[in-house]
Order: sequence, then C-alpha cells, then structure tokens
Amino acid sequence: MLNIEKHSELLVHNSNIIKMQNNMKFKQIWANFAVANLHRTEIFYRDLGLKLNYSCVETTDKPKIVSFFFGESDFVIHFFEKEQLEFAMNGKASDLENGNEIIFSISANTENEVNEWADKVKNAGGKIHKEAKMQEDGYYYCVFSDPDGHKFNVLLVGKGM
Repeated sequence: MLNIEKHSELLVHNSNIIKMQNNMKFKQIWANFAVANLHRTEIFYRDLGLKLNYSCVETTDKPKIVSFFFGESDFVIHFFEKEQLEFAMNGKASDLENGNEIIFSISANTENEVNEWADKVKNAGGKIHKEAKMQEDGYYYCVFSDPDGHKFNVLLVGKGM
C-alpha cells in the first residue's frame, strides 16, 4: 500500500531537484591550463593552425594568458602562467611529467586528417604518445601532448559517435 504522505514528500523533493537543475544553465564552458612558457605555447598552437582568441604575451597585461579557439563551436582553452593559475585555484597544478589531468578529443573525418594532425604536432614541437594508426581498441587515432604535457587525441569519428 502506498503511503500518501511519503509519496507527496518524494514528489516535492523531486520537483525541487528538477527546479534546481533547470536553474543550473550556463552560457559557455571553457578550459584553463597552466603553462611554463606562454610564448612557446602561443607558437605551438599557432603552428597547429588554431585560431587565436586572445594573447597578452607581448604586453604587460595581467593575468598573463594566451587563448585559442578549438573546433567549429569555438571551444576556448586559456593557457595561464602556472603561478597565476595556481593562485586562482588555491592549489598546485598537475604534475604532467608523472600523471595526466584530462585528455581532450579532437574529431577527424578521415584517417588522412588524423595523420596530418600527427605530422603538424611533430613539426610544431609536440610529443606523440601514440602514433596515428588503427589502435588495439579498434579506433584510428593518435595521442599527443603540447610542450607542457597537456594531452589530446585526434580520433577518426565513425557513425554513432
């Protein structure tokens, strides 16, 4: 037998959760990475052909930042001087020599596109962690990191992905 009082409490609770979820909308999301050398970072991502969003590398502006758009949706990744980002986070940045923080995936439409990314990364001074090929998990991709160790993979996107 259904306890009407308990059922009503549950409905009110679930209704409040739904209202709260509807209020959690936001306009945009972006990523912030710590880097050791903003100038090197700017050159690396420009060499990959990414569109610059903002740079204060050649200015005295604070905070020290260089920023790029990624993909057709213009996802933004900001690259801050390490000390600036650590101050903002109130903590240390990840030690990318001994671990990983996140891997961003970049979609590709053809195997050739994946291969071209790998070549550009090598030429720009990035590190290839997995060569562009059909990997053991059945997907065609490469994995690379920028000069500060931030990882990306370029993945041939198939139907349904």
